[in-house]
Amino acid sequence: MSQDPAASLSGIVTRLTATFVDVSDRIWDFAETRFDELRSAALQAETLEKLGFAVTRDVAGMATAFVAEKGSDGPVIAFLGEFDALANMSQAADVAAPSVPVPGGNGHGCGHNLLGAGAMLAAASLAETVAQMGLTARIRYYGCPAEEGGAGKAFMVRAGLFDDVDLAFTWHPAPFCGVRSTENLAVAGMNYRFFGKSAHASNAPHLGRSALDALELMNIGVNFLREHIPSDCRVHYAITDAGGSAPNVVQSTAAAHYYIRSPRLSDLPDLIARVDRIAAGAAMMTDTTTENEFVSASANLIPSHTLENALHQSILAIGPVPFDKADFDFAQQIRETLTPEMVESSLRLYNVKGDAVLNRIGTETVLHNGILAFDGTTHFRAGSTDVGDVSWVVPTAQIWMPVWAVGTPVHSWQVVAQGKSAGAHKSMAHAGHAMARAGLEAILNPGLIAAAKAELADRKGGHGYKTLIPDAVLPPRPGQAAH
Repeated sequence: MSQDPAASLSGIVTRLTATFVDVSDRIWDFAETRFDELRSAALQAETLEKLGFAVTRDVAGMATAFVAEKGSDGPVIAFLGEFDALANMSQAADVAAPSVPVPGGNGHGCGHNLLGAGAMLAAASLAETVAQMGLTARIRYYGCPAEEGGAGKAFMVRAGLFDDVDLAFTWHPAPFCGVRSTENLAVAGMNYRFFGKSAHASNAPHLGRSALDALELMNIGVNFLREHIPSDCRVHYAITDAGGSAPNVVQSTAAAHYYIRSPRLSDLPDLIARVDRIAAGAAMMTDTTTENEFVSASANLIPSHTLENALHQSILAIGPVPFDKADFDFAQQIRETLTPEMVESSLRLYNVKGDAVLNRIGTETVLHNGILAFDGTTHFRAGSTDVGDVSWVVPTAQIWMPVWAVGTPVHSWQVVAQGKSAGAHKSMAHAGHAMARAGLEAILNPGLIAAAKAELADRKGGHGYKTLIPDAVLPPRPGQAAH
């Protein structure tokens, strides 16, 4: 092997970056929400086809899910990408002030336009390096819809699409650069609906049976339940049907969408059953009826320190993101819109204790141009992601890259505003490079794959994986998902 594979990879990443910057920006413009990402998925699939990938569309019953593969033999190295936006988050790009160009419109408030494009860059660059160097591997990109509340990856795992994968890598935009070694919460999404009888609320209330009363009693019951579940569990809700706007009509319908979360996937069924019984009790007390609908579920994450260390070494090898003065200037403008509480919360959320490999981080930092230290420890984040489902069946590792100014809260207008910035593009390319380099290391050193698989088996401790989503529950088709 006359040429250094890492040097070859680096050159390919540089050459392909502009292609995926364009993909990211166009998906930012599309801003399509879960299960409706038709243009975003098509753009990603068509881009990879032009680069020689074989693409299988409409997988696992989802019109916007696809799998792209290049290579015919060897270990399967996978990269997970996303492309869904959030509802009601319209915001102008590169503007450091709230600006809503489309009232009620969508926006990429979690940076998934960058996430998907960066993972695609990793897959495309690694696949070309493998071919150029005469290596043997199959490189896959998974186009994963509906991470925001739809559990797209869980449906893909349930369909067996990851059964032959050896390793999986992904990343997420963040305010910091480094390995993302976290444990989090498994989650189930449930709809609870109540049905009563309408009546005139003043002259014949005795003829009515209030579904809204039942829903309110359920919410009160769940509030009391919170005291008697493990403190690291979470139960929260949104009212999706309040029964109408007329106070002189007894509400005949009411509904809420609940998230029920636990650090352990195996504990969720019991917790869901307890909430179900509260709903049944509320219906009994109000002489109404209730209906429960299982919508989606995601498993808790299983970290892979073997792969995380490989990713950390990759980041060290390529160095920090090469920001310039304009990047810092824009980050400073965003920083001026953030409160000290937001900045301190960001440091806690990402487990930043002040020390980094190449710089120190404090409340005065506006844009992270260093690399977080990694000592193999995992910290807890009280969120959920369907990457967890993949991590139960395939050794999976993730990184962060500093797309946002330090202190930027996720799902905010500031995230959307920074989604097409020059600094964000640089971080996206850096994420792709780091993930591809770790994948290359696994191909060159098969012992890394074996070690990662052994670690996963050990961490599972004999517990198998089965999604909590019932077989009868199918993902929505385009236009059917509630947002």
